[in-house]
Amino acid sequence: MADIFSKKKRSEIMSLIRYKNTKIEVALCGLISAELYPVGYRYRKNHKNVLGKPDIVFVAQKIAIFIDGDFWHGYNLKYLNQRPPRQYWLLKIRQNMERDKKVNCALRRKGWRVLRFWEHEFEKKPDIVLGKIFKAVKG
Repeated sequence: MADIFSKKKRSEIMSLIRYKNTKIEVALCGLISAELYPVGYRYRKNHKNVLGKPDIVFVAQKIAIFIDGDFWHGYNLKYLNQRPPRQYWLLKIRQNMERDKKVNCALRRKGWRVLRFWEHEFEKKPDIVLGKIFKAVKG
């Protein structure tokens, strides 16, 4: 199916979608800073030297944290397959999911611990997400 927008308009719309400094990422960084910074744990955001550019990286502990958007990373993809938005988007989502698996494997082979959280998971229960991060960092 053809897109309802012109290529120029679609490009403009897509350029507004950010991969870093999202509301979820900013909120999580605020919680981490409040809880872990005072006890000496330091992190970096969107570390470009770590494969996959994780949202948050604890370099000393080799922990990479990703906050995956529900739509973009395929949460409940089976329901999207029942009412597909467009074939293009399904392909894009599947490619994202495949890339996520490859990044996870590559990081783990290099000795990194990978934590992935869904967007809705953090929105509903941020304390549980923070607890898992705290546990991983404290090790």
